[in-house]
Amino acid sequence: MVIRALTDLLRRLPPSCGTVRLVGVDGHAGSGKSTFAAELAVALGDAPVLRLDDVASHEELFSWDGRLLSEVVEPLERGATARYFPYDWRARRFGPARELPPAPVILVEGVGAGRRALRPHLARLLWMDLPREEAWARGRSRDGEEQREFWSGWVEAERRHFAEDPSRPFADLLVRQSAQGYEVLPGPAGSVGPDQFVTHRDGSSAMC
Repeated sequence: MVIRALTDLLRRLPPSCGTVRLVGVDGHAGSGKSTFAAELAVALGDAPVLRLDDVASHEELFSWDGRLLSEVVEPLERGATARYFPYDWRARRFGPARELPPAPVILVEGVGAGRRALRPHLARLLWMDLPREEAWARGRSRDGEEQREFWSGWVEAERRHFAEDPSRPFADLLVRQSAQGYEVLPGPAGSVGPDQFVTHRDGSSAMC
């Protein structure tokens, strides 16, 4: 019910990047962004998902915004197919080009999806509303001992990024996991209006 109501909302939004409605799904590492974005993409009819893990690299955990703008955002604004080079975290190098043609809705999922360089191009910004310590604990548990050293560096890098360029204050909607699946609430930048909805206590959702 919640996912369906959210897809209806997103489809009705005016385009934000050429003919595309770019929708950011941001939150702390381990907060459930990838899982939620995958479910939302299916509900949107297999909408493309641009994973920021494919854009970042060991050397540029957060200083990738210039490449994202030139390789993805600017072509989409022109109505052209974007081409970017997904990063291989094991091989530590960028791989072959991947094409991203314009679509009615494209989800941009990852830590930093709501950064100031991208916000002007987003139709909506969604924030996975899980406290950072809880999210990081989930991420460490998911990735196991093999990624322990990486996580130590990542946590500090994420702290610095959000201290300098926070996303949550600009989120239109907050997404919270619940026993029923998800709850969606107005975010700090949003207000309940004709194009938003809230989740009721009984788990249903409605446009307001």
